[in-house]
Amino acid sequence: MAVVVPTTGPAPAPSPSRALRLRTVPGRIRAGAGVAILAVGLLSALMGVALAHAGDGLQAIGHTAGPQVVATADLYFALSDMDAQVATVLLAGEEGRPGRQAALNRYDQRRAQADSAVLQAADLARGDPTGQMTVRAVLDGLGRYERLASRALLLDEQAPHAAGPPSQPALEVYRQATDLMRLDLLPKAYNLTLDSGTVVRHAYAAESSAVLAGRFWVALGGALVLAVLVALQVFLTRRFRRAINPALLAATVVVGVLTVAGILVLQRASDELRTAKEDGFDSVLVLSRARAIGNSLHGDESRYLLDPQRADTYEQVYLDKSQSVLYVPGGNLDKYYAAVDQSVAAFPGKADFLGFYGSEADRVTLPGQREALAKVLTRYQQFQRDDRQMRQFATTGKNGDAVRQAMGTSFGAYDAALVELTAQRRQAFDAAVAAGDRALDGWNLLLPGAALAAALLILVGVRPRLAEYR
Repeated sequence: MAVVVPTTGPAPAPSPSRALRLRTVPGRIRAGAGVAILAVGLLSALMGVALAHAGDGLQAIGHTAGPQVVATADLYFALSDMDAQVATVLLAGEEGRPGRQAALNRYDQRRAQADSAVLQAADLARGDPTGQMTVRAVLDGLGRYERLASRALLLDEQAPHAAGPPSQPALEVYRQATDLMRLDLLPKAYNLTLDSGTVVRHAYAAESSAVLAGRFWVALGGALVLAVLVALQVFLTRRFRRAINPALLAATVVVGVLTVAGILVLQRASDELRTAKEDGFDSVLVLSRARAIGNSLHGDESRYLLDPQRADTYEQVYLDKSQSVLYVPGGNLDKYYAAVDQSVAAFPGKADFLGFYGSEADRVTLPGQREALAKVLTRYQQFQRDDRQMRQFATTGKNGDAVRQAMGTSFGAYDAALVELTAQRRQAFDAAVAAGDRALDGWNLLLPGAALAAALLILVGVRPRLAEYR
């Protein structure tokens, strides 16, 4: 019996898709080109993420959270000045009609400024339940304060008096108003500034760290792409015994330039971000607080004369606030006056004081800043000397002279010098933010364009070699 052996046809030819093997020259060329293009894409992604962090940091510090934090500091200033102007109006009496009207006009200006600052604080507190509750509490308290202040001013109008304390009914209502301001509104406004400053510090720390890490990864990614391109260039040169591939050389140059430019722009953005934060924002916030508390000092002078029954309390509060602005050892005002004279006389050769101005003296980084700070300190010294004279008048019963001394020009000169110093810091802040923005400008188009050009050059470079195997 014959055995039938089944016959089989010839084996099918392998499909073209299976012909790509790394052991074949075309396969190796395609694999090398693919790895190079993927590496270019990785470099582009790494650089894009790092640049995005730099942009977010500058946006937060320079355009959103930073300015809003300064606005919350302005809220403290506006609120404290509102109360100071009410005290000035009540203290002026019939003899100080011109000063009384000027104080009323300034009160209206500060009230509008406070309303605007509260709105900005509400915008910053969006998404923060605790911050929103604080903003609402400030709004409610501000409405109550305005009603009490208006009532006190109305009672004062109904009982004309000489310069000095107003009628007892007006004084009683003002006590309620100033207690509401000093014990409730101002602490809440100060907490808003501190909380908002924390938001900026966290944003700066996160974005600055991300930019520096991104700079490292961009350098590493660029080195990887260059290594792949060099390896591909060497392979083609040895395999085909030809000169350097011009297209691959151009792609290598593009990647090298892109990597170096990316590292430099990230370094520039990091430097400008640090300058904006440390030399600009931090100092502006410190000086804004100094101005707000200094303004409250001036109000405490008026309250000291306005309410003799609370004079000791206002004197102690004045000393505490003075120590926060410029701290020098001194357990009472007389010792503080003497210590201020010594410290100001020693500056700028020696900065032996703390407080807000001590912090500013430790960060002298701008041309002319030391001279501007010296001017502020000199005028602060004069303001304290006039305060000492005012209290001497009050102690000896010369109330009219004491009122005129309290309403003199020394505080205005001091405040103007402080505004100049703050403006100097604001300019540094704005300049750093603008420089950072300029450094990042155009990279949203330059980065993808350079990556695409490098990828196309790689394809152009390997195409003639692949064509030889068709």
